[in-house]
Amino acid sequence: MKIASLLFLSGIFFLISEQSYAQQGNAVPRIYIEKDLLLVQYDCKTDVDDLHSVAAFRTILNSVTYSKLNYYAVAGSYGIQEGLYVPPNDLFQLAFGNNWADAHTDFKKAVKQVQKKVSATLKAGNDIWIAEAGQSDFTAAVVKAIQDEMPGINTSDRIHVVQHSDWNESVTTPELLNFVKVNTSYHKIPDGNMTGNGTPGFRSNEFKVWKEFITDPELIRTWQLAINLGNQYNGKEGRYMNQAIAGGGLDFSDTAEVCWILGMENLSDVKAFFQYFGK
Repeated sequence: MKIASLLFLSGIFFLISEQSYAQQGNAVPRIYIEKDLLLVQYDCKTDVDDLHSVAAFRTILNSVTYSKLNYYAVAGSYGIQEGLYVPPNDLFQLAFGNNWADAHTDFKKAVKQVQKKVSATLKAGNDIWIAEAGQSDFTAAVVKAIQDEMPGINTSDRIHVVQHSDWNESVTTPELLNFVKVNTSYHKIPDGNMTGNGTPGFRSNEFKVWKEFITDPELIRTWQLAINLGNQYNGKEGRYMNQAIAGGGLDFSDTAEVCWILGMENLSDVKAFFQYFGK
């Protein structure tokens, strides 16, 4: 009886601690968590950091506060960069079940899958938020499809795009980047690879103790698969060599965009992320 009471009380404390964090400073979600649609779009070419970012987003979804987040994931939302793709399908399936689209294998099919979800959300009077862990080419295709289907929708008001990387912009097809900037509410936030710039810095050569914070078996499996795949493809066959990951560290820098959308800019770095979302 005492053990059950303690477990119950600890659950209450965890919920309160999450709520109290969300009330600190500007940590108020920009997204309507249960009704707006969050698209998390990963290019997976050629940096393996997207793999760690998938595991980090799955960790956010496992939290009490964000368990009802309305989301859909996309793999292969890359632009015009050179280099080989990092195959993420096993990880996406583990992390998201069937709640994702494969733009690498079939771009047009993926656009239609996302368009269907975006259209339903807009018709219900809710907004779209896109965390671009990659380039804007896929986003442009979706926005164009929505404009054709729903000409009465002002996409500049209803579709919000968040980008953190100068490099991602540089390897987006130029006319498509311009199209997205003109036809959506486009937010360029500080780079998630660095700390102290107004967004979390989720890249660390030194942090290697994630298992001290993650206790959920499914999350452990997700992180371990992300790390294993990252090690398998990092710098291989001309792919980008991520030095943080090569040194045994972590890089889920693209998750800074999700944190911005959720109003969690005050999470400073990798350690703070695990301290908050871990046990």
